[in-house]
Amino acid sequence: MKSSFFKNLGPISFIKIKEHLECTPINIDHDMSFNEFTSIRNLNNDGLSFLTDTHHSKENIISDGAILCSHSISKKFKDNNPLIIVNDVHSAVAKLSSIFYRSLTLKEIENLDKPTIDSNCNISENAIIENGSIIGKNVKISSGCYVGHNCIIGDNTSIDCNTVITNSIIAENTHIGRNSSIGQQGFGFAISKNKNIRIFHIGRVIIQANVNIGSNCTIDRGSFGDTIIGQNTFFDNLCHVAHNVIIGNNCIFAAMTGIAGSTSIGNRVMTGGQVGIAGHLYIGNNVQIAAQSGVLKDISNDCSVMGHPAIDKFKYIRKYKKNYA
Repeated sequence: MKSSFFKNLGPISFIKIKEHLECTPINIDHDMSFNEFTSIRNLNNDGLSFLTDTHHSKENIISDGAILCSHSISKKFKDNNPLIIVNDVHSAVAKLSSIFYRSLTLKEIENLDKPTIDSNCNISENAIIENGSIIGKNVKISSGCYVGHNCIIGDNTSIDCNTVITNSIIAENTHIGRNSSIGQQGFGFAISKNKNIRIFHIGRVIIQANVNIGSNCTIDRGSFGDTIIGQNTFFDNLCHVAHNVIIGNNCIFAAMTGIAGSTSIGNRVMTGGQVGIAGHLYIGNNVQIAAQSGVLKDISNDCSVMGHPAIDKFKYIRKYKKNYA
């Protein structure tokens, strides 16, 4: 993924990587360099990615590029794969993310093109639109809003008061309520005894057409991929979408729904209020999740669930009647 929101400091040599990590190279020359550090889905021949012990079974083991991994995961690869083996993959990812990438400086943002604003827009004089941004036709941006550099706002979009949008591409006919925050860094870091290490997030938020986002909602940008909201998906107030989440089309999320990182949600999914969905899950198409449910495992297509942990709705009702009726 090529992002225009951050500065790629690559190519980074393996020699420099060794200065920051205790690691063992396999099939990697000491003068080898890597142009980017990215997710395994986006890995190219000249890039470096990573694979954790927890989630390797859900990823495709591919041969393009070099992989940062643990000793146990290294055994899954062919003998000719270029690997960098470390004891703590999460910590190594956090350190490398800031070696490969940084935010643009104020001077670099000043040097971007002035914002492009199309016809018939209603933009408050108290709104801030940073350089490099592209604003479509008939867009309304209310008082106190902030649109960060290089963002794209599609035609007929309305953004209510005090909303902050950064690192985002928003399609046409989208409505965003007041006091929402879209595109900020996600809750990703390596836990350390003395000082936790932040993972620098280089992803974006992609919001497709006809989406409705209520007030006081937060949508984090992806870490090494994108957070994606599908067409005609509606969020009530006070919803949270964490980094790397992918949501399909025509979904409805009631107030205070929280979706943890790297979960994929299909089309036509509906959640009641205060639903919590754990990370790294797959929720199928046409799924209904009752209010205050806690989803801790994958859900197949066409299921209705409720409870904590969420189980089949009718099974839950039978158990409830047996125990409490």
